[in-house]
Amino acid sequence: MTYDELLEKAEAKGLTVKEKSLQYNNGRIKGDRIAIRQSMATNEKACVLAEELGHYETSVGNIIDMSNPQNRKQERQARFWAYNKQIGLCGLIQAYEHGCSAKHEIAEYLNVTEEFLQDAVDCYSDKYGIMREMDNYVIYFVPNLAIMKLI
Repeated sequence: MTYDELLEKAEAKGLTVKEKSLQYNNGRIKGDRIAIRQSMATNEKACVLAEELGHYETSVGNIIDMSNPQNRKQERQARFWAYNKQIGLCGLIQAYEHGCSAKHEIAEYLNVTEEFLQDAVDCYSDKYGIMREMDNYVIYFVPNLAIMKLI
């Protein structure tokens, strides 16, 4: 989803999103307010807003302390939600069908940063293992992202 689409989604949920000059984070959610660092590219803002919406959908309470295993689990759930919202296995297949093969092409097609794409691939690898079959496609996560259509 684009940044504007995510802003609309947040507004539909009753959330207020403001762009600010944040000092330590790219994004933050507290209650029904989300702050996004204003000095980022639009695709970066979309990635951050997707994660903050993931926190809204999946997290409970203050999870800032990452030494707490439960907080780390909630952080992972929020990120996984964001990866699925912005990329997803279907998005990887769509990028392949669109002719994208290099990571930078896939990231550009999906309107995400290359770092966000790599983090998603790493997360999918943790969840699914080396590869995942889906709808007559095989998506390899290890050693590198590769997508193939089965005949």
